[in-house]
Amino acid sequence: MGYNLTQKILLNHLVSGTMQPGREIAIRIDQTLTQDATGTMAYLQFEAMGIPRVKTELSVSYVDHNTLQTGFENADDHRFLQSTAAKYGAYFSRAGNGICHQVHLERFGVPGKTLLGSDSHTPTAGGLGMLAIGVGGLDVAVAMGGGPFHMIMPGVVNIRLHGRLAPWATAKDVILEVLRRLTVKGGVGKILEYGGEGVKSLTVPERATITNMGAETGATTSIFPSDEVTRAFLRAQGREEVWVELGPDPDAAYDEVLDIDLSTLEPLVACPHSPDNVKPVREVGPLAVDQVVIGSCTNSSYLDLMKVAAILKGKVVHPRVSLVIAPGSRQVLTMLAQNGALADLVAAGARILECACGPCIGMGQAPPSGGVSVRTINRNFKGRSGTADARVYLASPETAAATALTGRLTDPRELGDPPVIALPERFHVDDRMIIPPADNPDNVEIVRGPNIKPLPVAEPLPRSIEGRVLLKVGDNITTDHIMPAGARVLPLRSNIPAMAEYVFAAVDPSFPRRAREAGGGIIVGGENYGQGSSREHAALVPMYLGVKAVLAKSFARIHRDNLINFGILPLTFIEPADYDRLEQDDVLQIDQLHRALQEGAELEVKNVTRNITFKVRAQLTPRQVEIILAGGLLNHTRRG
Repeated sequence: MGYNLTQKILLNHLVSGTMQPGREIAIRIDQTLTQDATGTMAYLQFEAMGIPRVKTELSVSYVDHNTLQTGFENADDHRFLQSTAAKYGAYFSRAGNGICHQVHLERFGVPGKTLLGSDSHTPTAGGLGMLAIGVGGLDVAVAMGGGPFHMIMPGVVNIRLHGRLAPWATAKDVILEVLRRLTVKGGVGKILEYGGEGVKSLTVPERATITNMGAETGATTSIFPSDEVTRAFLRAQGREEVWVELGPDPDAAYDEVLDIDLSTLEPLVACPHSPDNVKPVREVGPLAVDQVVIGSCTNSSYLDLMKVAAILKGKVVHPRVSLVIAPGSRQVLTMLAQNGALADLVAAGARILECACGPCIGMGQAPPSGGVSVRTINRNFKGRSGTADARVYLASPETAAATALTGRLTDPRELGDPPVIALPERFHVDDRMIIPPADNPDNVEIVRGPNIKPLPVAEPLPRSIEGRVLLKVGDNITTDHIMPAGARVLPLRSNIPAMAEYVFAAVDPSFPRRAREAGGGIIVGGENYGQGSSREHAALVPMYLGVKAVLAKSFARIHRDNLINFGILPLTFIEPADYDRLEQDDVLQIDQLHRALQEGAELEVKNVTRNITFKVRAQLTPRQVEIILAGGLLNHTRRG
């Protein structure tokens, strides 16, 4: 039996373990990326390891999240990141150069290589044939130090694409269809590998849109083959020399198969407040719209924005609609300016934002109260836009552009024939906003502003835990619920004491105070706890407040790993009905922790308040047990 593409790359990078689903493996990491919202902490962690220089083939530090400088904090973090990159051997992509995933696709991605990124949408590079995985910043720091990345071997799902997209159907509609079928938790423990003859009809930017938003299924990553389409893209970027042809063996086996006929797809939209709440656009309208946002790492490529410019050319945005556009990179913006498309966008009434994440993470451009916003981004969790009662719909750039013109959610097929835009034979290449590492690192001084506080480190796990249930939450709690983004909170990413005041702010603003008064405690969650962003602060800050364990029906992959990395026990109910028997303020006790974890046994939890007991399981690998007992990955790594 032959190998599929995923297995080939994993086998080529395998350090230890057996590639059987459910077994732990360790792989060598070729490249890493960080962004400024997660990178400051990642480099503080790298620094704490005492390693003088990164050991990967390539590491890049991007600035793309915290670019709104309303105070000194973000600017200070940027200086810190630039100086650490110079000293420790990473490239530094300056503010304004673009969104990390778009720039990495353009300038650094290499088919067949492994990429670990402290951002959940790192799988974007899977559109080039990379095995690109989003993780917490501490995992990236370890990889920069030369350590392998450990994970449970995922199952591989072959998503076979047939036919070609019909007019006005897009790559965004492909991934929305995948989300409609799999849901936001259907990809957990899986890698989505695309194949079939339909792949050949998709450009690399289109493939990247699909792999980017595959993160919303909970999948470990998504990947496309590297073929002649990939080669043409890299040639246009002046990087054809890194191309290699990669694909599955003819007799490759998969754990699951999902067939999608591209010719049957139509314009789709994800309705509030989840990316898997997908319906045809024609079924949702007519719906008056207040705002349209085009951009983010999902849909801000040259191809996307050229199509938008063609749709808007010679027309004006509806009087009710505020249209904002954020090009994904300086390369995209420059080319739009050179060919006149930028002028068409401006003449149509679009507000042009800088090349950054911006509205996607609630960094400006919040909708009006109760407003409807149609966005080309990847997440529409409640409140993420910055307006608590806004309704956010996720759609393709074509649907968004049509909507901006009509003032209502619009099926772009109403506009007639679609514009035909081809990728250029040569992209504009100018890497002057990417600063290489210093040749003389010993002469580089790390610049630290007052907002950069010491790195909190957990204590080793005690032999027993007794704590109050600080909070009980339901299903699909996101990392936005746990540790919100936005212009007020994101600048505090390197200041954990200040950030701690916002934990669970959208759920229960009293949580930080109650956690301190109780001396820490336990959190109880439902299904898919911790979905969404890779932000490790959703584990790090609760650890700082004394949270010792999270009991949930199930966990999202990245957040579960982050809990382990920071010494918080992730425990799942053996009987889901036991979740219903717990209430906030119940006092729980778990004894003989070390023995049970080391033996892989079930743990007995006593509800002291109600005098009942129930069983939970940790499902930790031996390595993860060592990490938990040590009080987290940083302690474990230091001990060597």
